[in-house]
Amino acid sequence: MLLLFRTLRGPKCRFWVTSVSSLATLTHTGIGMQKIGFIGLGNVGAKLAGSVLRNGFDLTVRDLDKDAAKQLIERGARWANSPAELTRQVDVVITCLPSPKICAEVMEHEGGVISALSAGQVWAEMSTTDAEEVKRLAKLVEKSGASAVDCPVSGGCHRAATGNIAILAGCEREVFERMLPILTAMGRRILHAGPLGSASTLKVMTNYLATANLVTLCEALVTSKMAGLDLNTVYEAIRISSGNSFVHETESQVILNGSRDINFTMDLVLKDVGLFQDIADRVGVPLEISPKLTEIFEDGQRRYGPREWSPNIIRRLEEACGTEVTASGFPAEMTDDEPEAPGYEVVPKR
Repeated sequence: MLLLFRTLRGPKCRFWVTSVSSLATLTHTGIGMQKIGFIGLGNVGAKLAGSVLRNGFDLTVRDLDKDAAKQLIERGARWANSPAELTRQVDVVITCLPSPKICAEVMEHEGGVISALSAGQVWAEMSTTDAEEVKRLAKLVEKSGASAVDCPVSGGCHRAATGNIAILAGCEREVFERMLPILTAMGRRILHAGPLGSASTLKVMTNYLATANLVTLCEALVTSKMAGLDLNTVYEAIRISSGNSFVHETESQVILNGSRDINFTMDLVLKDVGLFQDIADRVGVPLEISPKLTEIFEDGQRRYGPREWSPNIIRRLEEACGTEVTASGFPAEMTDDEPEAPGYEVVPKR
């Protein structure tokens, strides 16, 4: 089995080709870090862990719900009874958890990751979290001689499943290069965002933008319906116009289908917008739209529950107008029709 790694630099690319059998000999590039531990097998985590396993890495997994690991174990992953047990078996510990509080518990509590870390290991935080919290935990990680990287993903669960998701990585360059073969096994486009914490900050920014886009799309779709426009035509008009976006090409489809299933819930939207608001407050930016988004989703959460799919925020407008925004021909959930391809580093223009 060949693994292909590519670094993109403008029009020029650098490639590495290796086989799984030779991974252990390439320790200086980080490819020798074969043993991966994955904690948190939720909507995104299970799919990322699946990509790790599919690409030939040795995988150990941990989740509060062992059933979440069943398919991975059937495919060859091992189960760990605690975060510490997992940590002692691997080179890289990946966490992908719902909140900063839960991550802190997994890292710091008795039997947690930090208690078992040793020199040379890497902790990779893939959750959407607070940059300051990542830095705090990283100091504890580094006391053991291990390294830390925050590397959240962006692009939706359907792309996490196929290894085509984007990954932002915040860490020292040397750590990034060690981690790149693992990151390219999980994602298509990999960006070295800068020092530790920078990726988490950028991820919160991108989620904020996606939320703002979702709310404006809901307004546009309901207004189009009330204006008597054909919604299939409306979808295509937006898709080929300056109003198009990734959110439109994904979330508008499940809205129009009626399932509203994008594998992302209203409580997570509020968490992410809150993290964005915290950053803005810390640096003194007087935001106007962010507080309104919080107000909208707090109302949605009260009406429909915290675990309601986030695109169903459109129901507030549907109910206000006495209408239903659906159309035929759209999928109930998104699937990635783009073939899995080798991951590569994206380098910013200078």
